[in-house]
Amino acid sequence: MFSIKFKYTKLLLAITIAGLIATGCKKLDQEPKSAATNAAVFGSVNGLQLYANSFYENLPDAGALVRGDAMADYAARTSVPDFLRPGAYSAQQSTGWSWGALRNINYFLANNVRPTVAEDQRKHFNGLARFFRAWFYFDKLKRFGDVPWINTPMSVDDPKLYGGRDSRTLVVDSIIADLDYAAQNITTTTDASRTQITKNIVYAFKSRVCLFEGTFRKYHTEYDLASSASGLLQQAADAAKVIMDANAFSINTAGGTDKAYRQLFTSTTPVTNEVMLAAVVDPALGVFNDANWYWTSATYGDRLSLIRTFVNTYLNVDGTPFTNKAGYKTMPFVEEVKGRDLRLQQTIRMGNYTRLNGATQQAAPPVFSYTYTGYQPIKLTQDDASMDGGSRNTNSIPSIRYAEVLLNYAEAKAELGTLTDADWNVTIGALRRRAGITGNTATKATLVDTYLQSNYFPAITDASLLEIRRERGIELVFEGFRFYDIVRWKRGPLMDQTWNGFYVPELNTPLDLNGDGVLDVAFYRTMPANPVAGVTYVSVAENLSTGSVNPQRLNNDNELTWLTNVQRQWNDKYYLYPIPESDRLINPKLGQNPGW
Repeated sequence: MFSIKFKYTKLLLAITIAGLIATGCKKLDQEPKSAATNAAVFGSVNGLQLYANSFYENLPDAGALVRGDAMADYAARTSVPDFLRPGAYSAQQSTGWSWGALRNINYFLANNVRPTVAEDQRKHFNGLARFFRAWFYFDKLKRFGDVPWINTPMSVDDPKLYGGRDSRTLVVDSIIADLDYAAQNITTTTDASRTQITKNIVYAFKSRVCLFEGTFRKYHTEYDLASSASGLLQQAADAAKVIMDANAFSINTAGGTDKAYRQLFTSTTPVTNEVMLAAVVDPALGVFNDANWYWTSATYGDRLSLIRTFVNTYLNVDGTPFTNKAGYKTMPFVEEVKGRDLRLQQTIRMGNYTRLNGATQQAAPPVFSYTYTGYQPIKLTQDDASMDGGSRNTNSIPSIRYAEVLLNYAEAKAELGTLTDADWNVTIGALRRRAGITGNTATKATLVDTYLQSNYFPAITDASLLEIRRERGIELVFEGFRFYDIVRWKRGPLMDQTWNGFYVPELNTPLDLNGDGVLDVAFYRTMPANPVAGVTYVSVAENLSTGSVNPQRLNNDNELTWLTNVQRQWNDKYYLYPIPESDRLINPKLGQNPGW
């Protein structure tokens, strides 16, 4: 597995190529001082493999994947990100304008020319390098838009270092060219560890890139690039279809509809029929992650909790919208979560969810030392309380799943107007059947869900496209896609949604949140004189006893709310981050993104 192997190769690699990288600061037409060192790395397959291992550091580790949706419309968190607070974020705070990883890749491509290595082998490793360059640039494109396209290891005195940015069209065309080269030349087709880049990973990532850019151009009409959107969407569909037709992956159904989804995120080894790429752990070698600490701690993480507006989008198990039910707005938590898409119970605490506490399996309803809304996530955690502090988790975290490929395909086809019932059946239908949904899985949607439309996508009238967006939000929740989905759909105002929680039927009345007969929590404006033992009491008064404003309140519908006292106001400049001011001072030709 790469993440383990790299621990052993990293030091050797650093020693081997330190001289090479240092000589890269000289003009490119000069031979490195240590020709023997250059030959040792670039003159053999083993040397190329050793160098190529360094590229994998550019992939997100488990910690980054666990925190991927720290800024999303569907999650309340401890504090409002400065990025979303008017006047709180500027070019002085901006980050991400780093290019060291790119230089490492370009240096490899410039030097991998020695005839002592067979041409097909050199092309294979060049394909790996170009895949990682595409990965690097896709992150830059999403964050900053126009960026300099650099495909050579420039010297410190190269005037191009102080040039301007290239257009997003050039950058996207170059990313796709790199991915096409990688798909044609990477020779690895299978990898049981799910940590190596294979042809299938390249196609999956290409479907992600082309879907992003195709929809971005379609909905961001201010760029005047809409005419090229269809071509990109077709490339997204075609790349996804390559994987679908290969029949190398499938939707995981092991364990049944009430377990198969969450197993993808709690298994020590990747569930290889669906997980295509993952950040792996190895307890035997002391390699863990901190998912439980992040998702259960009252102080360490962001205390992300789903909001009720989003939870309402989970269908009933018969495939009908939950919000079609009479009285859904006043259903208490223990009732509203029943009979729903089974991914809900595999995403948040509810029903008969239990955790191991010492030697005892105990009921574990939502706890308000963590959750602000009542919808407390479990998707990426393990059900063992001993893992809740520190980096102790033994679950591998997926970064590319076959489910995403199916979603990419369905969305691209729907945007093109070519989605068929057969397409729906093998994509959205398959995901919903895995989630226990029994109705409306074989044929595409024809009825518009007015709740979904009015609360999320008012400009979308295609019922199937609405449902695909619903499905994407639910299937990929907390996997790091949501903010940039909102960006590409040009739905930034969703970030202004109230962080609302479950319905509170009555103040000072303890609630049983999981139906086990034990009272769990009560909400009050004035603390009762005789509180019930074992019940957590949460103030929803306008002000706390200290005189400070209470961020936890009830709205006019008796829903919990969080941080309604802190302003969030979407501004269209937020679709791009600002170029960091420190970098603009060094190179004024970079300019600045609109509005910043």
